[in-house]
Amino acid sequence: QISLLAIPISILVTVLAFRFFGMTINTMTLGGLAIATGELVDDAVVDIENIQRRLKQNRTARNPESALKVISDASQEVRSGIIYATMIVVLVFIPLFALTGIEGRLFAPLGIAYIISILGSLLVAITVTPVLAYYLLPKMKNLDHKESFVVRFLKFCNKRLLRFAFRWPLVPIVVSVIGVSIATLSATTLPKSFLPPFNEGSLTVGFLLQPGVSLEQSDALGRIAEQRILEVPEVAQVGRRTGRAELDEHAEGVHSSEIDVDLHSSERSREEVIADIRSKLAGLPVSTNVGQPISHRLDHLLSGVRAEIVLKVFGDDLDTLRSIGEQLRVTMNNVSGLVDLQVERQVQIPQIQVVTDYERAQTYGISPSHATQALGSLTEGRVLGEIIDGPRRFDIVMKSEDSDRTRDGLSNLLIQTEQGTVPVNLIANVTETEGPNQVLRENARRRIAVFGNTDGSDITAIVEQIRSNIDSFELPPGYTIQLEGTFKAREEATRLITFLAMISLSLIFIVLYTRYKSVALSLIIIGNIPLALIGSVTALHITGQPLSLATMVGFITLAGIITRNGILKISHYINLVLHEGESFGTKMVLRGSQERLTPVLMTALSAGIALVPLALGAGEPGKEILHPVAVVILGGLLSATIIDAILTPILFLYFGKPAIDSLREEQKINGIQEAY
Repeated sequence: QISLLAIPISILVTVLAFRFFGMTINTMTLGGLAIATGELVDDAVVDIENIQRRLKQNRTARNPESALKVISDASQEVRSGIIYATMIVVLVFIPLFALTGIEGRLFAPLGIAYIISILGSLLVAITVTPVLAYYLLPKMKNLDHKESFVVRFLKFCNKRLLRFAFRWPLVPIVVSVIGVSIATLSATTLPKSFLPPFNEGSLTVGFLLQPGVSLEQSDALGRIAEQRILEVPEVAQVGRRTGRAELDEHAEGVHSSEIDVDLHSSERSREEVIADIRSKLAGLPVSTNVGQPISHRLDHLLSGVRAEIVLKVFGDDLDTLRSIGEQLRVTMNNVSGLVDLQVERQVQIPQIQVVTDYERAQTYGISPSHATQALGSLTEGRVLGEIIDGPRRFDIVMKSEDSDRTRDGLSNLLIQTEQGTVPVNLIANVTETEGPNQVLRENARRRIAVFGNTDGSDITAIVEQIRSNIDSFELPPGYTIQLEGTFKAREEATRLITFLAMISLSLIFIVLYTRYKSVALSLIIIGNIPLALIGSVTALHITGQPLSLATMVGFITLAGIITRNGILKISHYINLVLHEGESFGTKMVLRGSQERLTPVLMTALSAGIALVPLALGAGEPGKEILHPVAVVILGGLLSATIIDAILTPILFLYFGKPAIDSLREEQKINGIQEAY
């Protein structure tokens, strides 16, 4: 009960910290708290377990000490280990705060919430927990009660396994190395994605017609598309938007439509439903692009196009760009798993071109800019004033009649000059011609995009096929191709996290070495981290989750938990030798392992139980990002806790004695009896 109090108090401290720093409580900060909930009791559990053990020993001692001194000493024994373990938890989260863009905005709040709550639990463990233990534990009648059958059974199994391992030390070491190697190789076969697949409960179906189509024709085809989509059993309702206003940030002509599709839950997967919708729309003379609202917007933020995979062609000549784009589309048709493949609709449409003749314009005393401005006012309109009708406001616009917006009409429009009003054809050449419906630029260069989505299969394999096709594609001089999309953001984030993780591990090693003054002990603790790969990768394969940034966050969290357990176990071995008179050897390692088995299992179990609701929420809206995190942590905790219970004692038995002798000598020189 004392340990459980750490959860509400730590969460309260976190909320107060949020308020102090002006942070908000949102899905990701709540996710950080949810992941940390099971770990908030870790420090308190370790503290209480050691205090209980010391109080039991004190009751049977010939000259018992006061409960206050026993509790104070017991708390001091584990305090430094708890503090160092918390420092390492903070260090492993450094890579998370270096993420930029969408991923940084998503996961940084999660990391902040996690770290603040863990720091809160540390504060509780070193202040509130010892005080409550002083008032409650010494008076307990059942302090000397026997351990439960489950604990006795686990300790019995642990002792038998350790005795076997001490006789055959190479067996668990070799098995662990093989297991980590297989898990590492198996991880490379997992599908990869930027973020886990979202289940938004709705879809966005975009379809494009030829630019220049009338609103009536676009609306008619839109109605047909709506009826066909409604034939899919999972579709509850649809809503359509055709075109976008000229002043819209993403203005589109009436050739572009978006249909929002609301879905019922069913036994079919989302991929099957999307495939059914695509098949219903396949017979229409349109280019379709099926996705989800939030996912589409994330795609747009990353590449500027609402698609998972975007191939951008840069160059100067528009006709050449269109030709290259179409060739690439044909080339990419054979890429398995790539759907909704299309080229940006850039076509030649009828235009009326007005080219000012500078010499004739000067004859009438009019500058080219004035002529352009006058024509713009007549054709596009100019706001002259405003009518206010209660809360409503209407612009007063002056512009030419629609009948005057032809070649002849524009030629005969009158423009005011210094010599009076003259028709446009006296100062400019008005011709009917063709021109592009749109000219898109990026970094000051013209570009056209070929884009598509995946059918739910591994995007990495699809991108590899596309890159292979690009490598064999010959481009004219001066033209370049750039492949973008969510996969590129994942690759960049993965490289950054990997680089910073190496720095983080180096800092962890420095902290551990500062603590133990031993390379061997530091490497033993850090060496526990790869053991988690066995369970984590297995869990990802079982649940069918891809390797994504969410799973990386899970690995980061897991590294902190496992390092913490290693610190507490190694520190206990050292304290047994330096402060409790144990001789270094098999007996001491067995005793330390048995005494640390219960708190290690309790902390692992509490962390696992807290994550069960997230682990069972696969596919539920709102849990898509946190579910992979929970799966990775649960799987890694299982494998690392089991293997660490055998491997760490063996490694400490064979490599720990020089470190203990060095620490003993250092304490003698300094005259300080410090608990580790």
